[in-house]
Formats: sequence, structure tokens, C-alpha cells
Amino acid sequence: MPKVLEKSYNCDMCKRSFCKAVTLTTHKCINSHHCDVCGKSFTRADSLNSHRFTHTREKPHSCGICGKSFSHKHHLVRHNYVHTGEKPYHCNICGNSFSDGSTLTKHKRIHTGEKPYRCENCGISFSQIIHLTRHIKSHTGEKPYQCDFCDKSFSQTYILAKHIRTHTGEKPYHCDICGKSFSDKCVLRNHKQIHVGEKPYRCDICGKSFFVSSCLTNHLRSHTGEKPYRCDICGKSFSVKGNLTSHIRVHTGEKPFHCDICDKSCSVESNLKQHKRIHTGEKPYRCDICGKSFSQIIHLTRHKCIHMRKN
Repeated sequence: MPKVLEKSYNCDMCKRSFCKAVTLTTHKCINSHHCDVCGKSFTRADSLNSHRFTHTREKPHSCGICGKSFSHKHHLVRHNYVHTGEKPYHCNICGNSFSDGSTLTKHKRIHTGEKPYRCENCGISFSQIIHLTRHIKSHTGEKPYQCDFCDKSFSQTYILAKHIRTHTGEKPYHCDICGKSFSDKCVLRNHKQIHVGEKPYRCDICGKSFFVSSCLTNHLRSHTGEKPYRCDICGKSFSVKGNLTSHIRVHTGEKPFHCDICDKSCSVESNLKQHKRIHTGEKPYRCDICGKSFSQIIHLTRHKCIHMRKN
């Protein structure tokens, strides 16, 4: 039998060939809508129209409650949940609910351990792209954000904002249960776990449980002996990053925590808290044997030895 020649359908844009007309039609639809400003291509016209708002900065979708405007309709829909309190996206593992689908996706990585964003320089992976972006600056050494109080520089604006609060003493994050205030939003979130009583992070070695995952990570190093945070000045290593930060101040002489009553300065915030009790007379540590109170827990510990010797 004579060989039947397959009919060829050619794309007049890229010269690719297809054996079926429907495949050529589908091919032509892909990335057929081009932005005349930046050249980016889209498969759908409505996607191109939404993209154009990034150039014009037009925000045609307004919230009828607060008046805030958005460039994309789905951003307005998501914003409306702030007013309604609706959280339609539910985690099928722990039951937590979220107002945004992308937030649920990020949350699920806590359970799965997935870290899809990998640093090409050192291989460390992250669960969120914003964390990778911040991390990359640790390789470049870029610190464009400078403190007006002490000239210290930072790689991120949010780190600078937290640092400035060590100078101002500002604590804008308040616990709605006990009224305690914090300078860091993450610290407030961790603090609230105390009221809930939930300790979801458990050590597989000794069984001890923790309110937050970072405390579990630090605790595990007490078993492994790992000390990944090393002082570049003297070589001393630490298992907790915060301990290294405090240690470096021994070399620099920096004392960023200031008493607003007598102007005494401290290199560690906990030392400032202890110092302030001299002014306030606060004695939060009470002996459960005789009722005597102390301003520092070490004084209570020493005091209890008196009772032990008597017994």
C-alpha cells in the first residue's frame, strides 16, 4: 500500500508543526496575549488586563466597608474576610482555619515539613519564599537599612524596626488575655500559647513538650551537644542564637537596654528587668515553705537551701 502522508499544520509565529489542527489552535492560544509595556505573555486576555494594573497602578476594586482599593478582584474578596471574620480554608490535619488559601498552603508545610524554596549558595531550604529572600542577603552581606540611634545596619526593614524598639522601649503588641505587652509580634504569638496551655512540639528523646517549635529546636541541642552559633571574635560557640547575640556585646560593649528611671544600661534585657525591680520593689519569686519573696529567682534558690539544711 502506498504510504499515507500525514498532514502538517504549521504555526506562522514560531514555525512549529503539528499533525492535528486542534493542537495547533491550542498552541496558538498559549502565551498569545502580550503586555506592550514589559513584553510578558499570558494565555488569557483577562490575565493580561489584570497584569497591566501593575504598570498603571490602577486599583479599580474598592471595599464598600473601609474604602481600601485593590488592583485585582480576588484581592478584594480576600480582604473582605477581614471584616466578616470568615475563614473558609480549613487544615484537614489540625483543624485550623484561614481566610486565605495561600496562608493555608504555607501552614500545611508545618505538618509536612515541606521546604520548596532552596538557597543555591548553601543549600538551605525554606518553607516560604520570603524567608529565602531574607536569607540570601546573609550571603551578599548587604545591609542597607541603618539605625538612626546607633548607626547599626540591617539587611531587612522589619529587623531594623525591631531593633529600634530596643532604643525606644516601645511594645506595640498586646496580649488580649492578660494585657502583657511585647516589642515583637512573634513573641506575643508564642506568649499566647501559655494561656491556651497547648504544647504541640514534643521532644522524641525525653518527651518534654514546648509551646513553639523554636524552643524545641533549641532544646534538642541539649541532647546532641550541637552549638551552631560561633563568635567570630573569640571563637566561642553557642546552641542558641540569642546567647551569641548577648555574648557579642561583651566584646563590643554595647548596652542597648536602658532604664527609664535611672538611665542605667544593660547588655541583656533580662538584666534590665531585674534591675527595674530595685525601683519598683517587685518580688515575684515566692518561697512556698515560708512565704518570703525575692526579686530574683537565684536568690529564692539560695534561700530554699536554708530550709533544706534545717531538714
